[in-house]
Amino acid sequence: MTSKMKCPEPGCQNFCYVGSQRCIECSVRLRRREPLKLQVETPPEVVIEQRIQESRSEAELSRTKKLLDAALKQIEHLQSERAVFLQLEQGLNSSVTIEPKEPSHTSEAVPVLVASDWHSEELVTLAQSNGLNEFNLEIAEKRIRRFFQSGLNLIKNHLNPGVAIHQVVLALLGDFITNDIHEELVENVALGPTAALIFVQNLIVAGIQFLLDNSPYKYTVVCRVGNHSRTTKKTHFSQENDHSLEHLMYVFLKAHFRNESRIEFVIQEGYHIFVDVFDKTLRFHHGHAINYQGGIGGITIPVIKAIAAWDKAVPADLDVFGHFHQTLSNNKFKANGSLIGYGAYGVRVKGEYEPPKQTLFLVDKKSGITADWPIYV
Repeated sequence: MTSKMKCPEPGCQNFCYVGSQRCIECSVRLRRREPLKLQVETPPEVVIEQRIQESRSEAELSRTKKLLDAALKQIEHLQSERAVFLQLEQGLNSSVTIEPKEPSHTSEAVPVLVASDWHSEELVTLAQSNGLNEFNLEIAEKRIRRFFQSGLNLIKNHLNPGVAIHQVVLALLGDFITNDIHEELVENVALGPTAALIFVQNLIVAGIQFLLDNSPYKYTVVCRVGNHSRTTKKTHFSQENDHSLEHLMYVFLKAHFRNESRIEFVIQEGYHIFVDVFDKTLRFHHGHAINYQGGIGGITIPVIKAIAAWDKAVPADLDVFGHFHQTLSNNKFKANGSLIGYGAYGVRVKGEYEPPKQTLFLVDKKSGITADWPIYV
């Protein structure tokens, strides 16, 4: 076996066979009269650092690709959602009219089921309510379910046998969450604003689905925001929906039921929402634009003054609102109670004790706005 030796040419690191004058590369180089290209050996630590940097670059590139893919998927998802919401928001300001479906000589009516002032995540202890009321998430869920169950029971078993009913108005008039608009409220809530909104939204979805599954009626859902769901320090009446968590909830509710032909959502800009039921005009709002700061006679006088002023612009036969946690009714307005019931708010505003309840009233085709029933929850 022929042995090898290092090439005798100065600076060459190659090997050649014993007996040869030089290696093949040096022989060719000398014939071509080319200079020797010195091969500088890279130190091991430099090679290791280069490998590390290459590995890091590959990992960073892989991570960047993953982030880009995720971002593209998120953009596609948001574009899809935006298209849905743009479609849903078309015609938000359209007027709503409920026409008779029965012949003129028959009895027909539209029940109006009013929901407001649930304050679902707020906590009320017996100490805060002078021993008269208690409220937490578990109690809130029970009361909300009872509201839908009792409301439908009243409509089906006490109204329907004697009067034709095809349409029901469900008025969602705000303050379904307490939110953290005041510093002291942070200490008295079981959930943050986002979690509270999800909590109550799921229960409203379940309640509406219960109404649809257990009755043949069509439903007009009037959606008006309250003052507690705002994201600003003070109420911005001109752009209230843009700063309201409840407005976002209403749009999601409409999206959830967008394929249900028996339900129509009324989501409008402005403080008032008008709905014509037969020949009567109902004006829905939360009630927080009424200036009442306590006093003898309660809210009646401030409400009558506000209605008189509003009627000069657009007259209505009846105002329907909440906000004051008091159930009051006459021929000009119906004030809804609260689901949370008596608590620190009632004590602070010197309100009379009232058990947790909501309101159901009837608009009759012939007799107009007739009897109303409290829904004790």
